[in-house]
Amino acid sequence: MKILIINGPNLNLLGVREKGIYGERGFEDFFQGLEKEFPEIDLTYFQSNIEGEIIDKLHETGFSYDGIIMNAGAYTHTSVAIRDAISAISTPVVEVHISNTLSREDFRHKSIIGPVCKGCIMGFGLNSYKLGVEAIING
Repeated sequence: MKILIINGPNLNLLGVREKGIYGERGFEDFFQGLEKEFPEIDLTYFQSNIEGEIIDKLHETGFSYDGIIMNAGAYTHTSVAIRDAISAISTPVVEVHISNTLSREDFRHKSIIGPVCKGCIMGFGLNSYKLGVEAIING
């Protein structure tokens, strides 16, 4: 089974930025632990601050992977282009967020990509990604 995790803008700063919201652990460290926890899964990780690169990665993997876990960051609330890319591919996408976006600023309450994703997991810190992996494994 092949699962891709895509992180959008500013998520390269996990462990450094707004620790009260996003925690103190960097994503690379967390990802290594995730690989150890799911050795039977071929996990791949991609991060970009550039909308077009995220779309290119969705196109590249969206017909050959078993699942994609997507934290589009701020693009969650603004990117019709990422929404259209998710709609265009056959691989199921699970939307994840580290924080509970519904308990934050009003503009974070609406996900443009959510309606074209298989589901959404939010508010469990970095464990939201683990729950995303489990959701894909369990169908």
